Amino acid sequence: MTHQKNKIPPQNHHKLSVQLTLSGLSFLVTSNTTNKTVVFLEKKFDQTVSPEELLLELQSELNNNVIFDSLFSQINIIYHTRLYTLTPTHLFDPSKSSDYLKFNAKILKNDYIAHDTVENHDLTVVYVPFVNINNFLFEKFGDFNYYHSTTLLLEQVLKSEKVFRLPKIYLNIFSNTFDLAVVKNGKLLMCNSFEFITPEDFVYYILFCLEQLKMNPETIDLFVSGTIEKEDPNYSILFKYVRNVSFFCSKVTFDKPAAGKSHHNILLKQFH
Repeated sequence: MTHQKNKIPPQNHHKLSVQLTLSGLSFLVTSNTTNKTVVFLEKKFDQTVSPEELLLELQSELNNNVIFDSLFSQINIIYHTRLYTLTPTHLFDPSKSSDYLKFNAKILKNDYIAHDTVENHDLTVVYVPFVNINNFLFEKFGDFNYYHSTTLLLEQVLKSEKVFRLPKIYLNIFSNTFDLAVVKNGKLLMCNSFEFITPEDFVYYILFCLEQLKMNPETIDLFVSGTIEKEDPNYSILFKYVRNVSFFCSKVTFDKPAAGKSHHNILLKQFH
């Protein structure tokens, strides 16, 4: 496992989770004794930024808010990027990590390759974290845990799919990208991420995947989470072509609404 084990003293009773994308940042701090939300912050960028610009934005947020000067009992970092691939765990060789990525992602010779394991499902997610950001976070907080967003989405989806035999599609949506996972009978059939600009782009990728999998948009159950509402153009066009659309909601509850509605920021809430 590539996750670094947290060594922060247990007497510190706040948890911190940070979700990093090239289109924005999200922070969630909760009390692990009272289950109360201490802080939720979200910053969306006007345009996609580079990893170097993302580091500057992260430094600004963490260095200019006193809550982040605290010690935390647990720190979890979530990377949402398209620089990833999946492979069966029983075939995975950590010494050849770059070989799994080089055919579907542009990687550099000196890129650090990390991997997560989706427990109990023979799946390993191989990805490129942002080393400059990891170095900064280690200097500021010490040890922390980090994951790829796909790992956390699949853990939630596959856990909820143990008893269902019919195929289902799950979308976790960000401002200009979304992750798509297709499962059937508790097994993963497909997982991919897509960039989009318009609602037409958004629905095109979904319908194309349905066509390739020979699934009927009139009968398939599709669940959405993340940055989407019923009033959104993306939801409207999706519902026009796919009949059964529902929200996929986090099972984590707080004393008051945290990180938006129950289908918002489901990955960020997973550790709280």
